[in-house]
Amino acid sequence: MPRLSEVIAALENLWPAERAESWDAVGTVVGDPGQEVSRVLFAVDPVQEIVDEALKLGADLLVTHHPLYLRGTTTVAATHFKGRVVHTLIKNDIALHVAHTNADTADPGVSDALAGALDLRVVRPLVPDASDPEVRRGLGRVCELDHPLTVREFAARAAERLPATAQGIRVAGDPEATVRTVAVSGGSGDSLFDHVRAAGVDAFLTADLRHHPAAEFTAAVAPRPIALLDAAHWATEWPWCELAAAQLDEISDRNGWDLRVHVSKTVTDPWTAHAAPSDPSPATAPPRSASRAPTTSDPSGAPN
Repeated sequence: MPRLSEVIAALENLWPAERAESWDAVGTVVGDPGQEVSRVLFAVDPVQEIVDEALKLGADLLVTHHPLYLRGTTTVAATHFKGRVVHTLIKNDIALHVAHTNADTADPGVSDALAGALDLRVVRPLVPDASDPEVRRGLGRVCELDHPLTVREFAARAAERLPATAQGIRVAGDPEATVRTVAVSGGSGDSLFDHVRAAGVDAFLTADLRHHPAAEFTAAVAPRPIALLDAAHWATEWPWCELAAAQLDEISDRNGWDLRVHVSKTVTDPWTAHAAPSDPSPATAPPRSASRAPTTSDPSGAPN
């Protein structure tokens, strides 16, 4: 079996820490470089539920996309939920490694996995990495569909192909507009609006879109509108876990490590239910005194 230091070296080769944003916190958080690794679990969030899953699975290494301590800390006391995560990991000899923005810009990276889940052909990065002469690394991806779809049809494809969440897929734009080209970015993407506009795509699928930036974007791109599709943050990044696991599997086979690599299907999106009116697209808001019986959906399905 390989040592943790050997596995981490392989992961760092995939997602070099120096390619992370300056504000990011990536790399190994917990772990003895000399410990042996036989089983690895990939997940989006380093939360207690995932750590408990790693423990039950018998994993020696947990690899997550999101950092545990993004802004630093002065304590790892078990009285705080992040401290409990650290205590559980150390007590059970489970290492934790994080690949965040260095995985976002990798080739292949988070947005490549998102494009693959949606059956999109990647054309180029949305925001190329200036240090990459081959123009393959960078944030987001500009993609093409195999055949044109309406915005409504493309949203339905996204809802079907991405892991189920309470939010589903929100759409801004004409549902019947034609989509041939799409920009995608896993995670929060409204900071990329200028690049999306410059790319001249028909639609942009990302997560965490806010009211004012979205409203200003849709106004700014008129009269040639660009549809916005807003998925759950966790759902847009989960496909990377499968991609990353496949990459480590290949490395394990090449080195004769015989690692057992797993992907968590536990939904760690924080939103657990969604209430919507019977008419999902009213032309005007109802009077304040009006009452509507909401319909509630509870997403119990795990990722496909």
